[in-house]
Order: sequence, then structure tokens, then C-alpha cells
Amino acid sequence: MINTILYNNHVKLGAKMVPFAGYNMPVSYTSIIDEHLAVRNDVGLFDVSHMGEFIVKGKDAEDFLQKVTSNDVSILEIGQVQYSCFPNLNGGIIDDLLVYRLDETKCSEGEKAYMLVVNASNIEKDWTWLVGQKGPLEVSLEDISEKTGLIALQGPKASKVLGTLTQLELDKMSYYHYEKGTVAGINNVLVSATGYTGAGGFEIYAKNEDLVKIWEALIEAGQKYGLKPCGLGCRDTLRLEMGFCLYGNDIDDTTSPLEAGLGWITKLDKGSFNSSEIFLQQKAQKVAKKLVGFIMEDRRVPRKGYPIFDESDSEIGVVTSGTLSPSLDTPIGMGYVQSKYAKKGTSIWIGIGEKRMKANVVNPPFINQE
Repeated sequence: MINTILYNNHVKLGAKMVPFAGYNMPVSYTSIIDEHLAVRNDVGLFDVSHMGEFIVKGKDAEDFLQKVTSNDVSILEIGQVQYSCFPNLNGGIIDDLLVYRLDETKCSEGEKAYMLVVNASNIEKDWTWLVGQKGPLEVSLEDISEKTGLIALQGPKASKVLGTLTQLELDKMSYYHYEKGTVAGINNVLVSATGYTGAGGFEIYAKNEDLVKIWEALIEAGQKYGLKPCGLGCRDTLRLEMGFCLYGNDIDDTTSPLEAGLGWITKLDKGSFNSSEIFLQQKAQKVAKKLVGFIMEDRRVPRKGYPIFDESDSEIGVVTSGTLSPSLDTPIGMGYVQSKYAKKGTSIWIGIGEKRMKANVVNPPFINQE
């Protein structure tokens, strides 16, 4: 197991450590519910240094990314971020990721530069895939994962906390944009208005050796704002309340982005890219299954792998994610069902052992439902 640079900080704060994607990571410090509600109502701080970062640079960098990602990289301006995925050649998803359009001050004339942020469990797989996709294109790839630290400051009070440590105009930073500046006395820190919680806030990239200083400064600055260090446990419950996909659960090598409700990041009009012909066919013929959100009528919590049934007890799908929503105090979940059962308000039944527990299809996010 690999320890992130913040391992000792987690231990000192009393974190419960668990193995995750080859790393020792904090699952919680106090409780998942306590940390979850802190992020929703105040502010929380996450160590996400296990994530992977790749630099893509060169005269053909844009063309390369247009081929290997589903979204339209050509619309990105310097300072913008884009959510996307790597389609494989069979209509599935190798990984989902963020694409950062970087400044080109260190590039040669005619070159563009990007940073890709990928899931920790897929770093090796993604890297191997990208290297194999280069072909004759004039593009260079660099894996900077081991020297890059990443923390996420999430919640409605995130800008107040971070604002005490930087001169960056955080309130003017638009969603899915970033700026570079000084944070806690550390120069050249990338601050991005992104996150995986739906609670607002920032993700902060710095050199690994500088991350402890930034983390400790944020912990101290956040005391008067109710900041709590947070683990992977509430990261999962927060993302599920928003209906955000988790790779390995809701999306994987066998699921299409169109099936997963990710058609909005699958730009079929940008030209040919990996699996684009398959996606065009799926769009024309309609997908056979769709990823849906659902709210349980019972108090039983749905879990990954539970079967989903219709009213006649025919199996129509499978649960991919489930939890007891801390914000709603109600069990919620996501899963794939046959497309005719995907409409909001449809009743479905979750198979929990021999029992069938009723649930109703909703359109995520689960919170702030009308």
C-alpha cells in the first residue's frame, strides 16, 4: 500500500485508514454522516492525492485528445476544465476524467498543452491505453501523478476559508475554470472550481512536497468556519446524492456513456473518435438500458449488485450504487434498467434477499427535488 504525503496528518487527526486503489486512505475521521453534513452546510477538506495526472503536449495534442476522449476538446480555452471520458473500441468506458487546457508559455510554437486527471484505480490502465493510441501523432505524454498533490476543499464556505490564504479572486472564478497563484505562501498552485460533491468549492493542485503546508494552513484557517477533514466515505455519499457516476460501479468498460446518461459529454458532431460509430448507432436506435436514480419507500439500503424487478417480478436491471442519504435520511440508489422503465415516477422493486422492496425512479440530483 502507498501512503500519500498527508498520511501522517490523517493519523494525527484520528482517521480510520483503509486500502483503496493501492493507497492507504482515510475513510472517515468522526463519522460519514457528520462529515457529509459538514460539506453540505459548511466546508470539508479531502485528500485526493491518489488521483492520477497526465500532461499531454504537442502540435497534435488537440487532435490526439479529440480521438481518445468523448467531449469536444477544441472548445476549451486556457483556464477552462472539461468533464469527459475515454471510450474504448467497443462502446464502453475506459475511465472518466477531467481535461484542463493549460497555458502554453512552456510550449514551442504551434503546440498546445493539457492536463488529464484520472481515477486512481485506473492510472496504469489509462496510461497504457493513451501510449498505445499515439500512433504517428506529434504529441508527448508525461505521467506526473507521483509528484502531484491534490486536495479538495468543498462546501458553501470553501471560498471564505481559501480566501484567507490567497489573493486569487475566488468569487469571480466560474464553475469548471481554474487559475494559478500563491496559496499559503506556496507559488504556482493550481486552484480549480471543480469537485465531486455538488456542494461547491475548489480542488487544489500543488507539488507533492508542498501539500502538507497547504493542508495544515487550510485546517487552521477553517476552524472558525466549521471545517472538518473528510474521508472517502462521505465523498461517496455526497457524489451519490448528486447522481455523479463512480467508475467501477455506475460506469465501466462494458457501459456506454449514452446508457449512463453521459450523452452531454459525448459530442457526436465533432468528427470521428473512438467508438463514435457505435454511439451514433445507439443514438439512432435508442439504448436498451439506462442508468436511473431511485428513492426507496422502505428503510432498507440498496447495494451494488442487487437485482431490480418490475411489478410482475421480472428482472429488469441491477443496482450499481446505493446508500442512506445523510441529507434526506432516506435510502437512495442508482442502477441500470430496461429503457422503458427509466421514466421519472416509474415504480421498481429492489431484490434484497427474497424480499422485493419498492422504489421510485427519479432524475438526479436526489437533493433539492421538487
